[in-house]
Amino acid sequence: MPGEKQSAVKYYVGVDVGSASVRAALVDGFGTVVAHAEQPIQVWEPQPDHYEQSSADIWAACCSVTKEVVRGVDASLIRGLGFDATCSLVVVDKQFQPLAVNSEGQNHRNVIMWMDHRAVSQVERINATQHRVLNYVGGTMSVEMQPPKLLWIKENLPKSWEKVGYFFDLPDFLSWKATGVTARSLCTVVCKWTYTSDRGWDDSFWKMIGLEDLVKDKYEKIGKLVLSPGEAVGKGLTPDAARELGLPAGIAVAASLIDAHAGGLGVIGADVKGHNLPCENQPITSRVAMICGTSSCHMGVSETPIFVPGVWGPYFSAMVPGLWLNEGGQSATGKLIDHVVRGHVAFPELEAKAAARSLIYTYLNSHLDLIKKSLPVGFLTVDLHVWPDFHGNRSPLTDLTLKGMVVGLTLSRGLDELALIYLATIQAIALGTRHILEAMQAAGHDISTLFLCGGLSKNPLFVQMHADITGKPVVLSKEVESVLVGAAILGACASGDFASIQVCST
Repeated sequence: MPGEKQSAVKYYVGVDVGSASVRAALVDGFGTVVAHAEQPIQVWEPQPDHYEQSSADIWAACCSVTKEVVRGVDASLIRGLGFDATCSLVVVDKQFQPLAVNSEGQNHRNVIMWMDHRAVSQVERINATQHRVLNYVGGTMSVEMQPPKLLWIKENLPKSWEKVGYFFDLPDFLSWKATGVTARSLCTVVCKWTYTSDRGWDDSFWKMIGLEDLVKDKYEKIGKLVLSPGEAVGKGLTPDAARELGLPAGIAVAASLIDAHAGGLGVIGADVKGHNLPCENQPITSRVAMICGTSSCHMGVSETPIFVPGVWGPYFSAMVPGLWLNEGGQSATGKLIDHVVRGHVAFPELEAKAAARSLIYTYLNSHLDLIKKSLPVGFLTVDLHVWPDFHGNRSPLTDLTLKGMVVGLTLSRGLDELALIYLATIQAIALGTRHILEAMQAAGHDISTLFLCGGLSKNPLFVQMHADITGKPVVLSKEVESVLVGAAILGACASGDFASIQVCST
């Protein structure tokens, strides 16, 4: 970056913790990513449906990528730091040391990942209570939320439960590491923990499900102080965290967001003037932001609460301040595509021809163009169909017991067949999106346009199938790293350089 321009620009750092990697970006005041870095993080799968991570490994990766993106930049120009992360559960003791979430007693594995489905029995019992808080999660709590995981720990790991000092949603753990303040984000506690912006915690719910011990000390273990996303946390970056991250001590650190919500924030307010889109002269409530990576989330906002059966929410101010959020989702999308493609007998041939992992899907898309002949590519799968719920159905059926299915298989084993099942899988995911949008529209949402971001939005076939199958125009941001921009928006808001999240994100 030229030295002359640096002196006139303010910078913000966004850190995004995904399922398999941590990314950081240095973003300027115009929302442009000027530096970007990524590092993988470890995932353990000790048994089926158990997915674990290490908070120490995650934090180390955050430090590494942040140092990389700010290298050579005048520290005085860096004004704020924002985090987003998956809604995974971090467990620490009273001294903030990691505690095992596994029967092996491996304390470094102290994170139950968002996609972990170990707490099936617990979530079934929670849903059987029909408690009023369930109205705000589409009527049925997901096994991917935190209460069933907390109950699983209490029932299966009593020694860890006795030693627990704090349970954090991963985005809140990161803001604590940066500031030393145990504040929670309104986004995490509303969306994954049953907190409501008007009533706060509901004592009767926790007592009814057998977690009455969390009510003690005004919910100290799960969230005594709750801040709005983008609000400054404590006195900013501590000296220790500043040294680890390579940032100036004392810069503003924002209350965080869940990764999908950061992506939604990064795209849903985009300026679309001059593109003849149906949402151009309509309110933001006519848009749905779809954040598609390992899984997919469908974020729609409304001025008044809309209760959509099988779709999470309505959550007040959980993404855009002052608006209600509904969140649909698919538990496995990018992960499902990888699973189907890599598990096919022709994958070694594909891998050899694609030459590099990053070219695998580019090669498959080109191969489909070669074999489609005169018809549109979507017609190639007229006799091949996939039911995509290999990891259960999050929305709108809310059935974690559902399994995946493929209909129309033959004895063929070549690259053509691999390309076709890849296409059918993408189409199935797009049909799932249409099912979610139809449920949202039936309940009162008026949706005209889709805004896509995340890793899968970089795949033109994935984007085209969503446009074809939903019948709605799809908008892609000029800045492809919308999730990182969303995280940086938080830091910009916390710095005081912008009046509000709405001002930052438009």
